[in-house]
Amino acid sequence: MKINGRDYRTIWPVSDGRRVHVIDQTGLPHRFETRTLASCEDAAAAISDMTVRGAPLIGVTGAYGMALAAWRDPSDAAIKSAHATLLATRPTAVNLRWALDRLRALLLAAPVSDRADLAYAEAAKIAEEDIAACQAIGRAGAELIHKARRSDGPVNILTHCNAGWLCAVDWGTALAPIYTAARQGAPIHVWVDETRPRNQGASLTAFELLGEEVPHTVVADNAGGHLMQHGLVDLIIVGSDRTTRAGDVCNKIGTYLKALAAHDNDVPFYVALPSSTVDWRIADGIRDIPIEERSAREVTHISGRGADGAPIEIQLTPDGSPARNFGFDVTPSRFVTGLITERGVCAATEEGLKGLFPDLAG
Repeated sequence: MKINGRDYRTIWPVSDGRRVHVIDQTGLPHRFETRTLASCEDAAAAISDMTVRGAPLIGVTGAYGMALAAWRDPSDAAIKSAHATLLATRPTAVNLRWALDRLRALLLAAPVSDRADLAYAEAAKIAEEDIAACQAIGRAGAELIHKARRSDGPVNILTHCNAGWLCAVDWGTALAPIYTAARQGAPIHVWVDETRPRNQGASLTAFELLGEEVPHTVVADNAGGHLMQHGLVDLIIVGSDRTTRAGDVCNKIGTYLKALAAHDNDVPFYVALPSSTVDWRIADGIRDIPIEERSAREVTHISGRGADGAPIEIQLTPDGSPARNFGFDVTPSRFVTGLITERGVCAATEEGLKGLFPDLAG
């Protein structure tokens, strides 16, 4: 995707093979900067502090983190230590474990002398697979958008959090169908949830849609139900950080409430995800998916740009008021109209997922 007229991916290796560049998402939309990762610890910090975020991108960053570790020390002990360090950074998104397990298995089975080169090649392969999966999600989801077209105006799509190209290597998940359909000529308008407390919708999704020239409007998180009641939402597309084999979906906090409102107003509720986001080990998302609880400061404070253009942070709550910051919630499969994957759209059921991914279901 383009920023200031230049094509970017969210992560790319430096030509010397010993470092990796990422877009620092903590500065967006007001400040565009990149950050260089030179060690496993750098990659872990970037995942933890949300320099990079979004389930697919977290997985790719973890893979490159393993490669950076293998460059410094390709021993069994160092590989296992890097795996543990990176895995501890974000507990909810399953793509991280998927990518780390893939790298660990590959490296521990290879000669020590070959491990660094193998690790970089495998990380690059995972990145390319992610791009291909997101493009395929875009094609599958665009068909749903075209079917929702009407004669009296654009297709109104509501999304929550950011699941665009900044959540992946390129294209993204929930926004990939929007980008694809828009490029195919479909008239589209996107309702962008602000997505408190970190405001990924108001900052990142709006930033992306503005760059892609897709018409959109930022709304407060709690406006979604009102929009649906008044017929202003044709369909909802969100992403997923972990999906159970039975179709329960874990996404940014507030997603469940959108699904409830959609169910009450007969608005289709779709979830876009690559197969790497499916956790085939579990069926009950509410019981079995660990929900990350982040710093309360993300709730009590908010970041933005001051009148002079400089970044600022201000406190919202009174001194002494405690806060809790649950990062995700789980939407039961019964509220999900369908799952948009790289192999097509399926029902949010175990049978639906197995029908598309019999080779992965085990």
